[in-house]
Amino acid sequence: MKRYTGNHTKEISFPLGGIGTGCIGLAGNGRLKDWEIFNRPAKGSLNGFSHFAVKASKNGKMIDARVLQGDLTDVSRMGQYSKGTFQGYGYGPNNRTMAGFPHFEDCTFEAEFPLARLTFRDFNFPGTVTMDAFNPFIPLNDKDSSIPGAFFSITLENNTDEPLDYQICFSVSNPFNQSKHKKIGNKGILLEQTKFEKDEIGYGQLCVMTDAEDTVAQQYWYRGIWQDCIETYWRNLTEYETMPERNYDTPHDTDTCTLSAKFNIPAGEQKTCRFVLSWNIPNNYTYWKPFQIGGKDISWKNYYAVLFEDAACTASYSIKEFDRLFEETKKFHQALFSSTLPEAVLDAASANLSTLKGPTIFRLTDGTVYGWEGANEETGSCEGTCTHVWNYAYALPFLFPNLERTIRDSDFKYNRNEDGKMRFRMFLPMEYGDIIARSNPWSNRACVDGQMGGIIKAYREWKLCGDDAWLRKNWEGIKQSLEFAWSEKNLFKWDLDKDGVMEGRQHNTLDAELFGPSSWMQGFYLAALKAAAEMAEYLGETDSAKEYRDLFAKGKEWTDKNLFNGSYYIHKIELSDKSLLDPYAEHSSDIYQLYWNDEAKEIKYQIGEGCAIDQVLAQWHANLCGLGEIFDSEQLHTALRSLYKNNYKPTMRNFYNPWRIFCMDDEAGTVICDYPEGAKKPAIPVPYCQETMHGFEYSLAGLMLSEGMIEEGLTLIKAVRDRYTGEHRNPWNEIECGSNYARSMASWSFIPIYSGFTFDMAKKEIGFKPITEGKFQCLWSVDSAWGTVTIDDEGAVLQILGGELTLNQLSLPFSQGEIIADGTKASFPVICKQSLMIKKA
Repeated sequence: MKRYTGNHTKEISFPLGGIGTGCIGLAGNGRLKDWEIFNRPAKGSLNGFSHFAVKASKNGKMIDARVLQGDLTDVSRMGQYSKGTFQGYGYGPNNRTMAGFPHFEDCTFEAEFPLARLTFRDFNFPGTVTMDAFNPFIPLNDKDSSIPGAFFSITLENNTDEPLDYQICFSVSNPFNQSKHKKIGNKGILLEQTKFEKDEIGYGQLCVMTDAEDTVAQQYWYRGIWQDCIETYWRNLTEYETMPERNYDTPHDTDTCTLSAKFNIPAGEQKTCRFVLSWNIPNNYTYWKPFQIGGKDISWKNYYAVLFEDAACTASYSIKEFDRLFEETKKFHQALFSSTLPEAVLDAASANLSTLKGPTIFRLTDGTVYGWEGANEETGSCEGTCTHVWNYAYALPFLFPNLERTIRDSDFKYNRNEDGKMRFRMFLPMEYGDIIARSNPWSNRACVDGQMGGIIKAYREWKLCGDDAWLRKNWEGIKQSLEFAWSEKNLFKWDLDKDGVMEGRQHNTLDAELFGPSSWMQGFYLAALKAAAEMAEYLGETDSAKEYRDLFAKGKEWTDKNLFNGSYYIHKIELSDKSLLDPYAEHSSDIYQLYWNDEAKEIKYQIGEGCAIDQVLAQWHANLCGLGEIFDSEQLHTALRSLYKNNYKPTMRNFYNPWRIFCMDDEAGTVICDYPEGAKKPAIPVPYCQETMHGFEYSLAGLMLSEGMIEEGLTLIKAVRDRYTGEHRNPWNEIECGSNYARSMASWSFIPIYSGFTFDMAKKEIGFKPITEGKFQCLWSVDSAWGTVTIDDEGAVLQILGGELTLNQLSLPFSQGEIIADGTKASFPVICKQSLMIKKA
């Protein structure tokens, strides 16, 4: 696994949590930080004095005891800003970081998501300690991948020449007011609170549990004032042979417990014990925008609280299934990292899977996925599984396709009005979305890339699962969403004359609106028409299919002739023509205030003649989903070369950026829009023009890879990941509009792109055509199965590592000979549970 040491551990916070459960961060030195388990982000947070500690003894006398962490590197020794009286800047690091206690001088952090390992050594401690940490990540198994818990396997190696006694102590503070603790046998402690009923907002539990045979459960630390509790704890640990039991009958606000595992280890041997910290904060609500009925906040139960009755049930299940969950997670890790893909590609693809395990998403009571765009320090950032941002996120649809389909289902059911207009944000509670939307005029509008992208994504979901019933259920919404483009009720006038060209007022993911046709929005429209035509044909609606295909043909011809300037695709607009805003004034009285620059006599926030990073984004989607050509191939390749020449910046030293700073100094990056020599730059160009947003960079890189520009695509990928080394930025938290940003999951697209993966499970067909020469190995996945593919001089082997695969056809880049399915000679169609081997003819 990739190793981080010294300053490169400074920014690390490795998320430990399930899909939609929140998480706890494992810092680069081993401490627990960022306790984001309370249904909202909590960057920089601590939970009391929660920590691991180890102790070595001989014949009842302590040799050494240490907190299981390295030096504190992520906090200034002056203290932190904005932390309040007596604990902010000028008071030194918070004592709850445990930095003031003996800890390990040598700490190494190794990780490749979803697995992390820390190794601790110190001259004064007789042994080496290794901590393996994870939360289950098992493709297609969303339930085991949604456990609200952090899993730890701790190994102590006695590297002395005599047997010694060791203890591993896991101390966990109770974050709830009016708390109480309860033993679960002698192997667990349940931390509860008494202030709220189980169905009330604010109710919660934690549970710490171990599989160790010889344990001591200290229910409570000593209660006192000032530093009485931590003073007494450390004296208990270092002066007593075992932690003394302590109990209190009354609830309290700041309690901590310690669960200890004890064992004797002979010289030169090692022993391992496991711990799980689980949580249950079951009742969620829209804290960011409270919605009340009858004066009461509307709440819902988190999906994990449906799976598990309480935190103790979660912990018990997790300890019982620990080995299986770890082995299945490790199987995914090995399948991914045994790939022949470049290191930077695997790094980018794997690291951003962590977004699924962080505070960006949660799961509603029925399991539906709901996502923010990202995470602020203490709140979500930009609600509503925003369609134009989540367009880029390719991890969930491939690894947990049933969860991605819940987003499509809720979108078409709750986000669409009777005219076919789709809101680009989903409001909660969903059944009251129309009411809430009226007070959110900006988010209540339709956006082109989000709405047309929804059609492309529906096509993708259908092709990955092959479920006719699912397609039929959503077809009315898909069809109406597309035809809104030329509806007379479309106040944005996208394609009012129905000529296959996207015009009008076009809201998009750059948080503004384009006026006039651009290849960016036009490409989405063309891809949506092409996808809808194929779905209509499949469902027997031949007239609709022909209508959509004819529109696609007209629009593509116009695009190729009118939007390519010889070097790249442009946005066609006369910036000085104020009358372009006139058609929208009746329904938007502030249109001129928003978009007219009276000083420059121009329309603001337009691309115009700029070289925009997403000008051919639709082709990235099309290549991934099997839609074929959207843009003329020769023009496309020329545009990609221009994008590399103009938008990729090998250094930011001489480049100005008035927007958010994601790339600086000698770092390399690819900017949103550049204006090469001779191109007219608007006085106020498109928003975020000079930024380097990672999801945009990844999607362009992916398109370059799929179109044969492998070196250039890799350069763009490496430029992003070189910024996330742990020294200046957290490798498992790519940022944009906040932390853990969903758009960065565009990086998972590299996996199917490298393998040339095609899929049509409606026909039970998949295929591989790697973009590199020589022996190739990579992970693949569809709705029913996942595994690895290996292609070499002898043929191809598909290993099925989960699920079952039924195929009528497998396309490969060679003539096929003998077929062996699960060890037996076969012919198509085949059903495979273990492997499928195709020999070259």
